[in-house]
Amino acid sequence: MPTSPYHSARAHSFNTAATQYAANRPSYPPVLFDTIEAIAGRPLAGARVVDIGAGTGIATALLHRRGAHVVAVEPGKGMAAEFRRAHPAIPLVRGNGNALPLTDSCADFVTYAQAWHWTDPARALPEAFRVLRPGGALALWWNLEAEDIPWIAEQTERVRHHYGDDVIATWGSRGPHRTSALPAFAAALEATAPGAAPHCVREVVRWSRRVPVDTHLANLGSHSIFLVHGADRRAAFLAEERDHLLRRFPDGTVEEVYDVELLLTKAP
Repeated sequence: MPTSPYHSARAHSFNTAATQYAANRPSYPPVLFDTIEAIAGRPLAGARVVDIGAGTGIATALLHRRGAHVVAVEPGKGMAAEFRRAHPAIPLVRGNGNALPLTDSCADFVTYAQAWHWTDPARALPEAFRVLRPGGALALWWNLEAEDIPWIAEQTERVRHHYGDDVIATWGSRGPHRTSALPAFAAALEATAPGAAPHCVREVVRWSRRVPVDTHLANLGSHSIFLVHGADRRAAFLAEERDHLLRRFPDGTVEEVYDVELLLTKAP
């Protein structure tokens, strides 16, 4: 996983927009958690779950509502402050997946929602397996824009035109060259346990939500490529994009369509 100053700046950029992130980012559908339970072979209810890179708590709160005993791990000061404001009853510790501040064999599930790509897999995988109990599940997932939807593909082209191919190429959730996270994750598993890597299951769940245009734009603007490339540049794009969207959606409501990519593997 890249550790360049640019990558680091993107990883930390969310702390400046935590409130915007919490208010406008999409959630996850119930069927995702049904799928996690089915693959893992055990319910989330009553399970001890560590949600890493918890951010403002979007996934953590859903895991909590499923009856899991969740501990959130979040490195960012701004995101952690927003988490504590919104979810004061859920335990939160400051830390990151590369060096978890947790004891061995303490969790039935370790989860990463929209966060695995900010880790160094060579460090994060051994840490996840260290804190998992034998047979526990490591689950990673991402909301990815459904690129077969014409308006989403058109919007991606406008982002590319505005920011350039070199920038959009780093935006993992968008673009025609987006690939599954499975090959890189499988390679990381093999590197961690040569010849004995645990099996990984991949599932994709499609869902959608209907939101006002301004909510969609605020969601878009909370992504790291918008946050690190200047407020003026971001504002100019979002103003033009609002006009495009209102021509496409004259009632002012956008249907965002997502494919949730889920990767799940079990600890030995």
